[in-house]
Amino acid sequence: MEKAIIQGVELQLTDPDDIPMAWVGREELVMQVLAAWLVIGDDDFPLNPRLVGRPGVGKTTLAYHAGRSLGRSVYLFQATMDTRPEDLIVTPVISDGGRIKYMASAIVTAMIQGGVGVIDEGNRMSEKSWASLAPLMDNRRYVESVVAGIKIHAHPDFRLCTTMNDDASTFELPEYIHSRLQPQITIDFPEREEEFRILQKNLPFATEDILEYVVDFLQASHQAEERYSVRDGINIARYALKRLAGRGEDPSRPMADSRMVEAMGEAAGMILDEAAAEYFQLLLQDDEDD
Repeated sequence: MEKAIIQGVELQLTDPDDIPMAWVGREELVMQVLAAWLVIGDDDFPLNPRLVGRPGVGKTTLAYHAGRSLGRSVYLFQATMDTRPEDLIVTPVISDGGRIKYMASAIVTAMIQGGVGVIDEGNRMSEKSWASLAPLMDNRRYVESVVAGIKIHAHPDFRLCTTMNDDASTFELPEYIHSRLQPQITIDFPEREEEFRILQKNLPFATEDILEYVVDFLQASHQAEERYSVRDGINIARYALKRLAGRGEDPSRPMADSRMVEAMGEAAGMILDEAAAEYFQLLLQDDEDD
């Protein structure tokens, strides 16, 4: 684990995230994030985009992909209702020798290393926690650690964004924070072709028939204004394939539609709800009627 010395205080840094996240299609959204991070002159500074959408539409994946496309390390910070200001900046811990050791958060590590910091589900944090980041998100570009007694300035290459679900179980952002998290980039459900490609990327072991059924389910649910996402579809397919394999089926080979849909309906009911399970029965009936 790397260390950094800031104003005479040693900080233990966090390792960057290296995870298999693959963004598929919708390059315009990537360009919107990168445009927000662009610096076009000596007096300019990067913006802090806010990625907003329903759970499971790929907000975190978009942020991670945009950061990696710049060749930067990406540091993810999962926000919760219990996140404290010190969790976002520097946390003191007792080392083996009984001495206090200062641990830099993922965001502060990204600041020091010139990486990309992503605050995931940022509107689950309270105003008190966001207030500790206010000077970081304007032209001051620093944070202050009360516990360590230091001011930490961001590397010129540091970039920040946050993801936010558009559900109701979140805090309202105060205006002075809202105005610093700009622009808002809205991510909606993908079109059918993109949704199929996302499933194909995440489920390379699934047959095309299975992927088509899952896409049919997702597209029908989108039209009905359900909140089911492509992440839900991936989880349904993964569990259905595991159930089939557990019964001795070879999920990589074509099989009867009835067995496939039965497994996916069961998976949909367990992962989502009975209404989702009924979609697959209706899809099968439509195919039989055709």
